[in-house]
Amino acid sequence: MSIKTEESAPQGLKPLSSESLDGTAKAVPFPNPYSAMKAKGLPTANSGAGIKEIVKQKYGEAALRVTTGGSSCCGAASASGCADPITSNLYDASQIGQLPQEAVLASLGCGNPTALAQLNPGETVLDLGSGGGIDVLLSARRVGPTGKAYGLDMTDPMLALANENKRKSGIENVEFLKGEIENIPLPDNSVDVIISNCVINLSADKDKVLRGAFRVLKPGGRFAVSDVVTRGEILPDIRQSVLAWVGCMAGALDEDEYRAKLAAAGFEQITLEPTRIYRAEDARETLSGQGIDVDAIAPQVDGKFLSAFIRAVKPRHAVTE
Repeated sequence: MSIKTEESAPQGLKPLSSESLDGTAKAVPFPNPYSAMKAKGLPTANSGAGIKEIVKQKYGEAALRVTTGGSSCCGAASASGCADPITSNLYDASQIGQLPQEAVLASLGCGNPTALAQLNPGETVLDLGSGGGIDVLLSARRVGPTGKAYGLDMTDPMLALANENKRKSGIENVEFLKGEIENIPLPDNSVDVIISNCVINLSADKDKVLRGAFRVLKPGGRFAVSDVVTRGEILPDIRQSVLAWVGCMAGALDEDEYRAKLAAAGFEQITLEPTRIYRAEDARETLSGQGIDVDAIAPQVDGKFLSAFIRAVKPRHAVTE
């Protein structure tokens, strides 16, 4: 994958500082972090079950929009349409050209794990929260006909869309499974690589997700996911907003907490590589449309939300029994 440089970034998007994190991070507009739902008396995500149903509903609606000729947005669209700063410009032309248009349009991710993960011919890959199947199909090409790529999703419309995209692509070493990422329906020690694209942060039980990922990975298996993380304290309303949960933000862990949870699950060689930094100013239209005072919240959100590529390894001596 080709990484865009600062010069090729859209006009008005500039780094928060001149200091480079690792050569890959770049600042992009901050998406809608929360809505006026609370003020309108609409429900907020106060329970694990509530969060799960909200995510299932919104992602199912996204799949239906794609099948009727629309596109999916990670957060709320502005009056001018879905210029989503999280999900846009993640895949290069060579990758997009390999896949059905519907697989690309259905992408609700925050990164491109297949471009950064090491995938070898003959390996078995599992995508947690596979959506329309874009990362599963790309992974299947990478591991070749002797390998296998699984996609796991709990949403029937997304699974239907993914299977249709599989049919259109002609890729055969792919299987989409129905289930929840907290309860992975695969045997212990059966997967070489786990990928995911901005899904783990939406889970109400991230510890269970990470323990399950550790369980199904083979000894020496790799965890290689794109996810949203935070830096510093975040306002409670941002985390509790229903729209923010579905918009890829409020469920995000602090980067240090994410590392700690991976270690507690048993992982080693844990690294976190920022790939995008979000800011408020360039999303002024969207935020203002939700009744949010952008000037008031900007100091509390700028630079605190990141997309990151997170790597970890299951120790070779660790065998799940």
